Amino acid sequence: MVNHQLLLLLTLILSILVFQSESRVKAKAPFGFSLEIIHRDSPLSPFYNASLNSSEIVTKNAIHSMERFKHFQSLINQKVVQSIVFPTENSYLTKLSFGTPPVEYFAIVDTGSDLTWIQCVPCTKCYNSQGSSLFDPQASSTYKAFSCDSQTCRAFGGEQCLKTNDCQYHVTYGDMSSTIGILSSDTLSFDSINGQKTTFSTSIFGCGRNNHVQLGNLGIAGIVGLGGGPFSLVSQIGPQIDHRFSYCFVPRFAKSSGKLIFGQESIISHPKAVSTPLVSKYPQTFYYLTLNGVSIGDKTAHPSSSQGNVLIDSGVTLTLLEPDLYSRVEAMVKEAIGKEPVQDPSGTFKLCYGADTNINVPELVFHFSGADVRLQPVNTFMVNGDLVCMVIVPNSVNPFSVFGNYAQINFQVEYDLQKRVVSFAPTDCTQI
Repeated sequence: MVNHQLLLLLTLILSILVFQSESRVKAKAPFGFSLEIIHRDSPLSPFYNASLNSSEIVTKNAIHSMERFKHFQSLINQKVVQSIVFPTENSYLTKLSFGTPPVEYFAIVDTGSDLTWIQCVPCTKCYNSQGSSLFDPQASSTYKAFSCDSQTCRAFGGEQCLKTNDCQYHVTYGDMSSTIGILSSDTLSFDSINGQKTTFSTSIFGCGRNNHVQLGNLGIAGIVGLGGGPFSLVSQIGPQIDHRFSYCFVPRFAKSSGKLIFGQESIISHPKAVSTPLVSKYPQTFYYLTLNGVSIGDKTAHPSSSQGNVLIDSGVTLTLLEPDLYSRVEAMVKEAIGKEPVQDPSGTFKLCYGADTNINVPELVFHFSGADVRLQPVNTFMVNGDLVCMVIVPNSVNPFSVFGNYAQINFQVEYDLQKRVVSFAPTDCTQI
């Protein structure tokens, strides 16, 4: 059994190396390029819903974060490669184009997914909330479907062959969302912020023909997979981007965009940048860090678990802590604020204060291995109607933690996948 799994892994790696060598990029490698990213609920988003008030958006995003998180631990325990967790509506989006001639789409940027996929025709079951027409492979002169006997299909673990001998993939997410379609390759292109077009001529992606999304009307075409597995976008184009990327998230209601940066441009040179090692664990899709403690002033709370005890994730709003650690952190925050908390009627948040209460939110320091990340009030509290609530909550099911995207606002976060480190630099993301 072990030898069989090793053979599959080696085949998969070889397949990716083949496609990396076949890729042609309209620039010298390694190089860099930058893309705009916007929050789905930003006024700049084409999916912005002005009829929803901020309280409704906050509650919706928090609930979806909890749904996403609930499946992380079960997934890791089950060790199911193809079953990852669908990003929530509380996600950041970017533009990308598929095919020749290129057709532009909005897709979710997700560090918790590997396979990049979009909805395609013919489609037996597609969610109809997409804000653009479905991708038509027959309209692209560079489109290619992998055959069932191809090395790439075997490496990915194609579920079954179609009558056309096309390789069918099937990805089921933890919340029972799913995508089924044809494992394919085509030209993938991005319009960089500087006006340059960056093109990758043979990118592996999923052409989704049967897509079911539990979380409602996302309005997006699919997912850009930035996970650590070999089929993710950052793994496929690794040599061209020097195996590194970074992002900078603006506050979600900001009237400006953040950045998703690949290659040389993603390198952080900030004097206050700190770095922490990535921990190699299963499944390799996820990015694991080690959290040694959380402090306010001279008081520190320590987790009960050890190495690789927290995921850093772009697709979840909240930061979730193992129950004992959360209880100690909440006690420290209450003591530092010194005001009487009020209950959140929705039950979503565990620590809230009246919005008219004059509270001074303390700086929280997350002590990752070798890196102290200092969180400001924008990272730890959000306005929720007539309440101000802490966006750190307990994981009431499993002793596991996730460092969510709210905690990463106004940080440039760099992933150096060759040195296996993640770096944080405090940054005004509206200005970079």
